[in-house]
Amino acid sequence: MENMMKNIPGANDRMHDEWLLPNGLRVVGERLPYLRSVSIGAWMHVGSMMEEPQENGLSHFLEHMVFKGTTKRTARQIAEEMDAVGGQLNAFTGRDCTCFYAKVIDENLELAVDILSDLVINATMDETELEKERGVILEEISMDEDSPEDLVHDLLQAAQFGEQSPGQPILGPAEQIAAYTREDLLAFRKKHYAPKETVIALAGSYEPDKVLQWVTAYFGGWENEISPVETPDWHVLTGVNALREKDSEQMHICLGFPGAAYATDRVYPLAVANNILGGAMSSRLFQRIREDLGLAYSVYSYPNTYKGVGTFGLYAGVSPKNAELVLQEIRAELKKFVDEGITEKEFRDSITQLRAGYLMGLESPGARMQALGRSTLLRSKPLSHEATLKAIEAVTMEKVVEVAREVLTQEPCIAIVGKGAEQVKLD
Repeated sequence: MENMMKNIPGANDRMHDEWLLPNGLRVVGERLPYLRSVSIGAWMHVGSMMEEPQENGLSHFLEHMVFKGTTKRTARQIAEEMDAVGGQLNAFTGRDCTCFYAKVIDENLELAVDILSDLVINATMDETELEKERGVILEEISMDEDSPEDLVHDLLQAAQFGEQSPGQPILGPAEQIAAYTREDLLAFRKKHYAPKETVIALAGSYEPDKVLQWVTAYFGGWENEISPVETPDWHVLTGVNALREKDSEQMHICLGFPGAAYATDRVYPLAVANNILGGAMSSRLFQRIREDLGLAYSVYSYPNTYKGVGTFGLYAGVSPKNAELVLQEIRAELKKFVDEGITEKEFRDSITQLRAGYLMGLESPGARMQALGRSTLLRSKPLSHEATLKAIEAVTMEKVVEVAREVLTQEPCIAIVGKGAEQVKLD
């Protein structure tokens, strides 16, 4: 095992187990010996942000298709083998990654490694299954269209990035999904699935020597050389509006600003500002718009952080007759935040919320696995819990106000979905 770790700087001074296989596959784990379960994920460095326009939706389509049979297992066998040990198996596609993951009792970890490798490396993309899954994904797209709250966030993302790939929907356009072939999926997998752009992350109860043995046995023979994933010089647009008429009872409103990119020094100050503005029940937007005025059931703010770029959004679901008033109230709260800053109590409470939320998240091995996998994939190394807590505690009140003013003084993009959306006055 020491030989496998020799190329990793700081490998002997770490909170995590780390290995680097000869084929370039990175493995990172966090032992939690007081548990009997273990969560493990295969993180692929591909999502909708890495797709060309003519490939949009292929990351998600491929994620679905790997469950439909491999050279070793049918789709039914994949499900039955995991169910037989009481395990859980699933996957998700994001804008910057795809993850296949499982949760099992520690005695069944080898099976989880075996199945995950089978999905990633050996999926056959059967033509018959492809046609079935095409229909499933088209239904998923229709379901998204029927959910105005989901739709408004997609519209905001598109408004903020225009023709750039971060503006593309994760599910892809229905017309392209309807036309993709087996060859398209195979070519996309060949282009993006490779050991050097994959991370195996796990957290829970495991024996390091056995993990290395199993990952080497099931993933060690995987070879596919591709160019390293590069982060383009994306930029967030401002002042672009997207209005969509929809026969719905509520008007769904989003405002979006340029935010903080992943792993930059602006992330935690913006997270503190987010808690104060709209990220908690005590936040200004929640208290003003919901509690004081009774104008919305759901109102919140949220940061999105990606490698190289980030956004900051606000959402409210309101009665159409109140849409313009709510927009005015949101703008008033933003102006107040910029002009007057924040109080010492707001700052301290927000730091405490952020710290407590992080610590409570550590009680879930699945959450630990996800944090390990994403940070290793996007930063090339796992971030220790101590480093994260220090970064939160190092945030100053002055930095929060500075970053918030940088973000909130820019002209927002606005997305609205609902009946009469095109008639709403945005100024």
